Amino acid sequence: MPINSSTPGIAAGRLPVDQIAAGFSDLDPPLSDHEALVAADRCYFCYDAPCTTACPTSIDIPLFIRQIATGTPEAAARTIFAQNVLGGICARVCPTETLCEEACVRETAEGEPVQIGRLQRYATDKLIFGGVQPFARAAETGRKIAVVGAGPAGLACAHRLAMHGHSVTIYDARPKGGGLNEYGIAAYKATDDFAQAELDWLMKIGGITIEYGRRLGNDLTLAALQEAHDAVFLGMGLAGVNAVALEGEHDGIESAVDWIASMRQSADKTDVPVGRNVVVIGGGMTAVDAAVQSKLLGAETVTIAYRRDQAAMPASGYEQDLATSKGVRLLFNAAPKALGPGEITLARTATKGGKLAETGEDITLPADQVLLAIGQTLAGAPEVLALDGGKIAITGPGRSSVPGIWAGGDCAAGGEDLTVTAVAEGRDAAEDIHASLMGGA
Repeated sequence: MPINSSTPGIAAGRLPVDQIAAGFSDLDPPLSDHEALVAADRCYFCYDAPCTTACPTSIDIPLFIRQIATGTPEAAARTIFAQNVLGGICARVCPTETLCEEACVRETAEGEPVQIGRLQRYATDKLIFGGVQPFARAAETGRKIAVVGAGPAGLACAHRLAMHGHSVTIYDARPKGGGLNEYGIAAYKATDDFAQAELDWLMKIGGITIEYGRRLGNDLTLAALQEAHDAVFLGMGLAGVNAVALEGEHDGIESAVDWIASMRQSADKTDVPVGRNVVVIGGGMTAVDAAVQSKLLGAETVTIAYRRDQAAMPASGYEQDLATSKGVRLLFNAAPKALGPGEITLARTATKGGKLAETGEDITLPADQVLLAIGQTLAGAPEVLALDGGKIAITGPGRSSVPGIWAGGDCAAGGEDLTVTAVAEGRDAAEDIHASLMGGA
C-alpha cells in the first residue's frame, strides 16, 4: 500500500528545508575548466585502451579525454554522443567504479583511476546545456517506427532511427519521459531536473514524437502498432515487483521503486513521508538509493538487510561505502521473515553446501517503514512473444521471436540492468531495424 503521512511513525518534513536541500545537492559537483584539464592530463591515452573495452557502449575514452586536454570539450562530447546519446546521464549514474575506471591503467598502477565519469559529464554538459544537437537527420525515408517506452533503451533507439531519416513515435505509460532516469535513480545523482533537460536536448534531432499515458496492453496493442508502423521496438522496462512471503502485517511497507518514483517528483522533498526507523530489504543499487535518501530525509535509523553475505551484494563497494558514510547500517545474512506493528523480524542465514539456509536465529528490528528493493518483473508482455527467464527473448541486436519486433533494455533477456547497457541495446537495435527496413538482412 502507498505510504502516507498518516501511517504511524511516518512523517514528512523531518528536517528543515535547507538541510534537505543540502543533502540532495549534487553528489559529485561538475568539474571546472581547470579541474577538467588537470584530470585529463592524468590519462595515458592507451592504445587498445582497457577502459574503452570495459564500456558497454564502446566510447573511445582516450580520444574524448585527449580532446578535453587540448581544449575542445565540444568535440569530446560529439565523440561520446556518437556511441552513447545519453552520455550525460550515464556520466552521473553509471557505476564507473566497476566499469571503465576499474579497468583504468592508473587504477591498476596507483589505485586512483582517471576520473572518466566526471570528465564525461564535463564534456557532455557543454552541448546539452548549450542546446547544441550535434547530429543531423538524414533525408526522410518514409518509414515509421513505434518505440514503446521513453526510457534509456527507447530514447537511444529513437534517436538513432531519427538520425537515419525514419519517423519515430514513442509511447510511454507515464506523464514524463526518461524512464528510470526520471523516476528510478537517487535524486542526488541527477539534480536540477537533468533527465528532462537531456530529453529535451535529444528531441532536437527532430523526427520524434512522444505520446504519454499510453501503456502497452491497455489502449495500445502490439497488433495495432504493427499494423500502423514498419517496425516496433519494445523498451518498456519492468513494471512488476517481485513478491516476498512475509508473516503478519505492516502499514508502512512499500516498493522501494514506487517510493523513489514518488519522491523524485517532489519539488523540495519536504512533503515526502519517511519513517523514524527504516528497513530496506535488498542489496542492489535501488536498495542503496532508497536507504541513503531515507537518511537524507531525516530517518533516525536506516538499515539495509541483505539475505546473503557482503561479497555477494550486488551494489558496488563504492555504493556500499556511500551508504555507510551517510549513516546507513548494512546488515548481511538477514532475510525478511515476519512483520509486526512497528517492527520486522529477520532470519539469520548462512551458505551451506552452496545453498542459502536459515540458521535458526532471528533478529527483530524497529521499523516504522519497510521498503522492498528485491527486483522487478516484466508485466504485460504480449503473449505472442517468446520469453527467456521471464523477459522478452532476443537474438543478436534485439530481434524478438516475432519478425518486425525488436526489444532492449531491462524488459529484454540478457545483459546487465544498467542505463549504459540499455542505451547500447537500443542503439544496436536501431541499426538493425534500419538495415532491415532499407533492404538488409
